[in-house]
Amino acid sequence: MRVLVVTAVPVERDAVTRAFGGTPRVLPVPGGELHRTGAFDVLAGGVGPSAAAASTAFALASAPEPYGLVVSAGIGGGFAPAAPLGSLVVATDVIAADLGAETPDGFVPVTALGFGRDRFLPPPALVREVASATGAATGPVLTVSTVTGGARRAAALLAAHPGALAEAMEGFGVAEAAERARVPVLEVRAVSNAVGPRDRDAWRIGDALAALTGAFGKSAPVLEGWTQHDRNHRNDRTGRSG
Repeated sequence: MRVLVVTAVPVERDAVTRAFGGTPRVLPVPGGELHRTGAFDVLAGGVGPSAAAASTAFALASAPEPYGLVVSAGIGGGFAPAAPLGSLVVATDVIAADLGAETPDGFVPVTALGFGRDRFLPPPALVREVASATGAATGPVLTVSTVTGGARRAAALLAAHPGALAEAMEGFGVAEAAERARVPVLEVRAVSNAVGPRDRDAWRIGDALAALTGAFGKSAPVLEGWTQHDRNHRNDRTGRSG
């Protein structure tokens, strides 16, 4: 069992692989490449939920070895004051925050329209273990197709999703692909900016990338141990060994 980590862009991918040391081995997959170090394959899958879902699905389908876990990872916006700049967030809920319909009475999520789903729940025990190893906060992480750029939109998101800690653009897409492959999913975000009015001068992308590297350095034993647990659990259910 291996761990597939999906980021949006190469700079995030490289921040993750730095945590493992050494020079990654590059393996081609349809539409991209895996950077392999030890038990971890890291893929820069593209920006947004659609690109993330497609690239994750291709990686899962073409892998020569099975994955025991998929992690959506990268930097993102944090809802102040709960998720300050440079902090880490591990998602308890991966939520498609803008998947639905605008109506005269406001936004209606896709589930209320009678279609599909609007959230995935990572394994709670894994969320707790990774948060304990990294010092991360835990709470809902929102997936949006358009990054929030104003105070009114930030307030609306918090009103619709109380307790949300961060927003990003890929988690739900990664989770959709992982769910269809029956592989558990996790989302880890390092906060580079505050959700709300866009102020590029206040962004701390370098600090967030460093935090992302630190997060995977600290959580690698937990993630590897989880895939071994998952493998043993599958064997117990099927009566196989090895």
